Amino acid sequence: MFKKQLLATLAISSGLMLAGLAQASPSAEFYLAENSAVENTELNARDQGNTTLTPEDQKETEGDLKITAAIRQAIIKNSHLSVNAQNVKIITRNGKVTLRGPVESKKESKKVKKIATHTPGVLKVDNQLEIKAP
Repeated sequence: MFKKQLLATLAISSGLMLAGLAQASPSAEFYLAENSAVENTELNARDQGNTTLTPEDQKETEGDLKITAAIRQAIIKNSHLSVNAQNVKIITRNGKVTLRGPVESKKESKKVKKIATHTPGVLKVDNQLEIKAP
């Protein structure tokens, strides 16, 4: 009985030590290729300035929140849109809607913009959607 407990304890502690070494090992670092699809350093840098709207810029007025919610619901209900299109950023400020994020095609970009444009209360749509690279 004691031998089984000792073996179990050693196995668990060895596994934990190995896991810690693997995490701390410099050889385990992950590097992205410069032109990798997930490499978005430039986009992140662009979004840190005050020149580009981000979801934190969403107005908290009842009207703007209703517009954003209505657009989101209409986009999600559209089964022809990709997951990317259904997850675009929608930022509404005083009736002006900014759309940002990747979509699969120009057709999807136009469809999302059309949904936003036809939503009650929308005064203007700034379509900043980006076509996802193949």
